[in-house]
Amino acid sequence: MTYKEKIIPWAFWLILAAGSGTLALFAGITLYLTPKLPEVETLRQIKLQTPLRIYSDDGLLIGVFGEKRRNPVAIENVPQDFINAILSAEDDRFYSHHGVDIKGLLRAASQLLQSGQIQTGGSTITMQVARNFFLTRKQTFSRKFNEILLALQIEKELSKSEILELYANKIYLGNRAYGIGAAAQVYYGKDINDLSLAQLAMIAGLPKAPSAYNPLANPQRALVRRNWILGRMVSLDYITEEQYQVAVQEPVTASYHGSKLELSAPYIAEMARKEAVDKLGLAAYTDGFKIYTTINSQLQARAQKAVIDGLISYDLRHGYRGPEAKLTLPDALAAKTTSTEPPSASTPGDSAAAESDSAQPLTEWQQEWQQELDHYKTIGGLMAAAVTQVNADSIVFLASDGTQASVHWENGLSEARAYINENSRGPAPKQASDVLAVGDVIRVAKTQAADTGEDIWQLTQVPAAQAALVSLNPDDGAIRALVGGFDFNQSHFNRATQAERQPGSNFKPFIYTAALEQGLTPATIINDAPIVFDDASMESTWRPENASGKFFGPTRLRQALYKSRNLVSIRILRRIGINNALDTMDRYGLDKSQMPRNLSLALGTAALTPLQIATGYTVFANGGYKVSPYLVARIEDVDGNITFQALPATVCRPCEVEANTAEASEALTADSGDGNQVANAQQESLDALEKAMAAELNDQPLQPANEIASSSLDTALDPNSESENTAEDSDQLMQEAPQPPVAPRVLSPQIAYLIDDMLRDVIKKGTGRKALALGRNDLAGKTGTTNGPKDAWFSGYNNRVVTTAWLGFDQNSDLGRREYGGTSALPIWIDYMALALKDIPEAPRSLPDNLVSVRIDPNTGMRAPATQSNAIFETFRLENVPEYNQQTAPQLDHRETGATQEALPEELF
Repeated sequence: MTYKEKIIPWAFWLILAAGSGTLALFAGITLYLTPKLPEVETLRQIKLQTPLRIYSDDGLLIGVFGEKRRNPVAIENVPQDFINAILSAEDDRFYSHHGVDIKGLLRAASQLLQSGQIQTGGSTITMQVARNFFLTRKQTFSRKFNEILLALQIEKELSKSEILELYANKIYLGNRAYGIGAAAQVYYGKDINDLSLAQLAMIAGLPKAPSAYNPLANPQRALVRRNWILGRMVSLDYITEEQYQVAVQEPVTASYHGSKLELSAPYIAEMARKEAVDKLGLAAYTDGFKIYTTINSQLQARAQKAVIDGLISYDLRHGYRGPEAKLTLPDALAAKTTSTEPPSASTPGDSAAAESDSAQPLTEWQQEWQQELDHYKTIGGLMAAAVTQVNADSIVFLASDGTQASVHWENGLSEARAYINENSRGPAPKQASDVLAVGDVIRVAKTQAADTGEDIWQLTQVPAAQAALVSLNPDDGAIRALVGGFDFNQSHFNRATQAERQPGSNFKPFIYTAALEQGLTPATIINDAPIVFDDASMESTWRPENASGKFFGPTRLRQALYKSRNLVSIRILRRIGINNALDTMDRYGLDKSQMPRNLSLALGTAALTPLQIATGYTVFANGGYKVSPYLVARIEDVDGNITFQALPATVCRPCEVEANTAEASEALTADSGDGNQVANAQQESLDALEKAMAAELNDQPLQPANEIASSSLDTALDPNSESENTAEDSDQLMQEAPQPPVAPRVLSPQIAYLIDDMLRDVIKKGTGRKALALGRNDLAGKTGTTNGPKDAWFSGYNNRVVTTAWLGFDQNSDLGRREYGGTSALPIWIDYMALALKDIPEAPRSLPDNLVSVRIDPNTGMRAPATQSNAIFETFRLENVPEYNQQTAPQLDHRETGATQEALPEELF
């Protein structure tokens, strides 16, 4: 027997033994590890860590919060080119193996034996899914065995499409982007289906090393990786040679993009985020919840614009504060600007010449300037720019985004008088060089010319003042729009909800409402005369005045409100008592513990936020019901299940009618066996009372108020109007969906009507007359201005919308002379309400019972005889109808004369 014949059997048995040992070892490891492995079935119920998303009521994205950016994409929505690219890069035999690629493992083993180090893992996509969901990234043999075993199980339980979907949505792709949906947004600002072949290949190159092949941090290495993947796609017949050539010629176009928001409402997003964390805890950031707010996207966009435009308008009225900074001039340019013939001494034609040069490539120094401009954030849409040329009637600028354009004389330069203080400006400029010089860092904004609609550039500046606006639905308190400042990135402080400011006369309607409840009427005469108080709580003698500094003597309540007479408000509060006024405000939801307990309360010295003021005004708008503001309408989990649904207290007028009818019916039934007889008897008594009063008042019959004004209901608010559902259908729907609680009535229908009617006169003939520009007859509201003036307010409404606008300085500085609520805040309110009220028909009020309209003497507030030519109509509660005027002048209460200094009763404080 030869040597070979002896050795072959030994070799055979040795190999067989080694193979059997290996199989036995593998089997043993499998038996040992398998029980410890997680259940693969859990992958079907796995919840990917997905950020919180916040939406408007019409589904526009306004905010995304979470450490990991992820936008899950169903496999059927993943482009085939991406699938082919990722297979070319990571696992070209994905569809042929069963979770483990033997060739890949052997290649990894060979590299390990040659180098002594683990260089590649030979992992398939399935094995990566196993690792990403169940294991760590630590490179150990035990982890690799677990990975193999899990991959084999995954392939048995899941389809290839399910595995690919898990992979595509789990992998980390750099810059906090998890999954291909998030990566497409972060690197290209697009949906994954909108990317080119080259861009898809770029993303497919990231899983191997998200940092090393990151197109933002390492664009050259990313380009090499991308082109290698494209080459692989050609060799695997996924794309043609022609497609390859086109794709490899495409430059690297990746740049960082934040979350793609569809509506700018950062203050709203932050409010909703805080509420979500309060309700859901930290899971709000990871479990894919969706918050749907009450915000209307169109109204929010208009509110943002109204606040920005109103602030810019106010700011420029007080002068141009000059450039924000000065950039260093290159030597050649500096020589020109210091020559005896400055570049500004030119003709208007130079401006056109400069514009024609705007398309030229940037010079070296312009590129340096653009890099410096990157440090200036765009604020409120106002872009930072550097002046590159000054002409006689225009300037040429380089913007931070590379734009080169001109600002012409009439677009901000002619009005750029230098700011001196809040009340003074410098002389009007005569040429552009009086305002700016080359190298100045300025702010510009693109607008449209009013006559032609063409794009123009405007010289502007970031306002020093701030403003806020909040708009509510008065029937349930839903916040429809809210802006907390000029720009959230400039200041996160939300002035609509956090800025407690004195509302001034904006607060007076609450005082007047309390007065009406205490028996005063719109015709009550109060003396508008000087008054002096010595009060220790005010630290000094207090001599309140009207804004005009004048006094007007005996004044009707209605007139005092729409002319905003301060002395009358103080006398009203003194007359009704501070406690009564505070109790009224407490019913509205205003915290009376935060109110000053002295007569300055009548002038709005309480510190309140715009949201609190707007909430108080909802009582006037909805006819006397208390509602609470709310922002979050519902919360959905990642699967679309509703986990929270707001059920705010809601005005239900039919409910009240039904309740009153039921109570009256029960009372009549209890009092008499024949309810009709009692009802007839009551009607006869009322008729007799009216006839008696008519005889007493010179045969002038009392007129029901609904004969003076229309009494039709707002059909838009009537749930029974134009209903297509049968009563049976409605009952079924009512039973299926939980119904919101009914808002409680806090103001009688009669008082609510009277204060609303008085506030309408503020618009018709008072300090809010500018609102007549909206061309409506159903508006009511009140201006407000504090001493200085430091705060400007306007709160106004109709029965569908309540809106409060505020303007002032965070530092509580003076706004300047002639800056009142009607000049500073009201224009913001008008701008917003023009859209908020669009297509909403005017709604005549529903007039309550027991109100009558009688002719009165405007000078005395008493009943006027039929022969009095200057008599006017006024509305009264039936029990407050004034007596017939027996004399020519009113008898004033001695407490109202103001002839001498008055001491206050101690119980008022």
